[in-house]
Amino acid sequence: MYNIIESAEVTKARKSGTAILALESTIITHGMPYPQNIEMVEKVESIAREKGVTPATLAVIDGAIHVGLDQDHLKDFATRKNVAKLSRADIAHCIANGGTGATTVAATMIIAKLAGIDVFATGGIGGVHQGAEESFDISADLGELAKTDVVVVAAGAKAILDLPKTFEYLETQGVAVIGYGVDELPAFYSRTSGIPTPLRVDHPSEIAASLRMRRAMNIEGGVLVNNPIPIDAEIPSKDILPIIKAALTKAKSENITAKNVTPFLLDAIYQATNGASLTANIALVENNVRLGCDIALELNK
Repeated sequence: MYNIIESAEVTKARKSGTAILALESTIITHGMPYPQNIEMVEKVESIAREKGVTPATLAVIDGAIHVGLDQDHLKDFATRKNVAKLSRADIAHCIANGGTGATTVAATMIIAKLAGIDVFATGGIGGVHQGAEESFDISADLGELAKTDVVVVAAGAKAILDLPKTFEYLETQGVAVIGYGVDELPAFYSRTSGIPTPLRVDHPSEIAASLRMRRAMNIEGGVLVNNPIPIDAEIPSKDILPIIKAALTKAKSENITAKNVTPFLLDAIYQATNGASLTANIALVENNVRLGCDIALELNK
């Protein structure tokens, strides 16, 4: 059997009936260097607490599933080397063999469901990669959204992806794709993508009602809430798309593949934007945490 270790804060939240919000851990090990990674986690967790919601950063440490990281576990996790990047395919293997891994969107959804947490806030989901018609490189995040009934709040799919194919795939899989307060889906760094919003909502209570009805009807799969980046943090499409195109060309020329593609591209974009992409990334994550908290509070009523 697997072992779930809750932080004292999460255990207290369960006993008091406080809403809980799941957070992924790849941003700690694969997104930022130490100590900026800890600072980022502390900031988004403080945002949740200010909203009256208990944050639960999820990770696998020495074969145990951690739901919420206290300060000692967070520092240990943030400074470890060779931490695996876990998805559906390898999370069970990591746990069974006493490994340590950070959770992607798919793995975070799996653990959130095991832990009884309904809402998860992230930056952007994975999806169909550019050139997937040849490489068949499609993130397991999309398949997880079709299987696991967790609300995922994101600023759309990562901008490095083939966005039309990503959302077409989600439609085929029957995933509820919602635009929060917008008629056009966001594109991570940018507020617009040119893709119409399949479902629009303007209040967290509508999202909570949607999840409850899906469960009542035994409709499997999650709800993807696309929350646009704040206006003052946006990098317009006309500015970011040429940079993304150049990064994709560089990745292809250097034969970067599989799980190495996304971190390679994000680093290339960071360098090309002189750090503006990271500033935007932080702003959209914080924005998604705020909305995730509002949805969690509605579901907790």
